[in-house]
Amino acid sequence: MKASIPVLIIFVKNPELGKVKTRLAQGVGDEMALRIYRALLSHTKKVSLEVAAERLLFYSEKITVNDNWSTNDFHKYVQSDGDLGDRMSTAFEQAFNHGHPVLIIGSDCAQMDVSIIEKGIEQLAKHDFVIGPAEDGGYYLLGMRTFKPDVFKNIAWSTERVLSSTLDIMRVNNWSCFLLPQLSDIDYAEDWKKHGWEIKL
Repeated sequence: MKASIPVLIIFVKNPELGKVKTRLAQGVGDEMALRIYRALLSHTKKVSLEVAAERLLFYSEKITVNDNWSTNDFHKYVQSDGDLGDRMSTAFEQAFNHGHPVLIIGSDCAQMDVSIIEKGIEQLAKHDFVIGPAEDGGYYLLGMRTFKPDVFKNIAWSTERVLSSTLDIMRVNNWSCFLLPQLSDIDYAEDWKKHGWEIKL
């Protein structure tokens, strides 16, 4: 493992009409859902650039070379095959070759800011994990001090049990975890109406 350089993984979807924010699109339509997702991507990029860390950007399908994510600021990769747990585990393993601790965020949280990520990095000096709980029962951020892939096993992804199941795994293994503030992801039209004012379309 390399020197203690925080590493931030960012998982994003390639912004294509009809393929992003599908649950949100049921309430606002595909075109508006794509506009909202592009706004979320811009917000995520802005916050990520404020973090003093190596930044690893993982696209869902393919690397886009000439997009808004400069290769001067982001190492670009494609997410691996498998379910979300498999993909995150592979990304974490790869990220630990760049430094440690390692944190992952997605691109669905309009409330994310740099202070939350920095708090996570700070707490990983004292804990095995940090988690940012999401209101839907998942998490918007996960960080670990050393690579522990078991935290991704036997999880029913995209359910309200993701967070509780993850915390159960940590308790069974006696791993310490610091909980960051609970935030909301933008998954449905109601979420955007509630929190969308934080990002300008």
